[in-house]
Amino acid sequence: MPMKLAGTDPVRLLPTSRDAAADARPDSHQRLQLNHDFSVIHTRDAFAADNPALLQVLRRREPAKRHRLAVFIDDGVLRACPELPQRIRGYADTHAAHLEIAGEIVPLPGGEACKNDPLHLWLLLQALADRNIDRHSYALAIGGGAALDTVGLAASLFHRGVRHIRLPSTVLSQADSGVGVKNAINWNGQKNLIGSFAVPWAVINDAALIDGLPAREKRAGMAEAVKVALIRDASFFRWLEARADALARFEQPDLEELIQRSAALHLRQITQGGDPFEQGSARPLDYGHWIAHKLERLSAHALNHGEAVAIGIACDARYSALAGLLPAGDEARVWRLLRALGFELWHEQLLAQDEHGRLALLQGLGEFREHLGGALCVTLLEELGRGREVNTVDGERVMQSILWLQQRHAAPSPDARAGVNETVCGAGR
Repeated sequence: MPMKLAGTDPVRLLPTSRDAAADARPDSHQRLQLNHDFSVIHTRDAFAADNPALLQVLRRREPAKRHRLAVFIDDGVLRACPELPQRIRGYADTHAAHLEIAGEIVPLPGGEACKNDPLHLWLLLQALADRNIDRHSYALAIGGGAALDTVGLAASLFHRGVRHIRLPSTVLSQADSGVGVKNAINWNGQKNLIGSFAVPWAVINDAALIDGLPAREKRAGMAEAVKVALIRDASFFRWLEARADALARFEQPDLEELIQRSAALHLRQITQGGDPFEQGSARPLDYGHWIAHKLERLSAHALNHGEAVAIGIACDARYSALAGLLPAGDEARVWRLLRALGFELWHEQLLAQDEHGRLALLQGLGEFREHLGGALCVTLLEELGRGREVNTVDGERVMQSILWLQQRHAAPSPDARAGVNETVCGAGR
């Protein structure tokens, strides 16, 4: 599934004047146009000897070359699939004419731990240096969104950028963050404060990596699928409603379709939305996230990202209705879908207060504004399947939306329908 990120022509400088002397002046305006291409491949069992996906992306530009890879694996993936390093080396041995693993395979902490300590970034840079990775070599990362973020940042910095291949290992990263162009670590208590925009060489979504995830992790990634359906595709939202029971049981065909459709919508926004590197203020793919990012920290990360996003989505849907944008009753459909998928749409920190007695959650608006560059721009809903950007958020309506969530949480309702699937990764899938 080749994707073209931006531009249609090779790199070129376009002078703005026909006067050669004027063009040479330091203040002469120039335009640099870049053409980025990368592949997003959906497959199963990427390291089976007969699976061509990895070879295809390695050999895309130099088909006859023997390619060197530095391999980094999220330790959560290693715990779930302890045989994975052996399988990767077996794959490299089978295809030794085209593939060489550089040095030892490097484990790294998964989750926010890997993004919270800058030491991990320096250790990754040292690992790339120790393996003599150059701009024609590859940094291959296997893991969840946080691990991909950290390895991606290291790859974008080393030699000013080496080829980076992502193998996302969670529903969230396969359906959303892993197919994007952003890399970051956290710093000074702020999420993604240090980072880069760098287009990956390729993304390989391996469905076998999803099989061994705990139920909580499978469910968490579904929040981003609901998010992108709400802002971009009403038909996908209706499909999610229709398949909610099967998805709550993590039935394989439905979960794989959710991932593929969500990834395609995220890619469409990145490649066709006109702002892949977020130079403007609008962040439609961050619908529900101003709440989620703050709530993650307020809960001391007792909520994972997907769980916080689900709460943010539901709260902002109610806010959209209160603001007269979303037709009344549609916010309840959003709430019911998220509950049917198994999300608990409440946390006591929604009502936490700061030292001045104000709603602590509202501090997230200031942080969101600062991240955008000073101008607040929040995505709300004007209908199911269509987002709308607004530049102001009313604190009283936020409180009303929180109280609406609290009331629905307290009311008798069917238990969340969340299946359990604790299969393990294995060969031959």
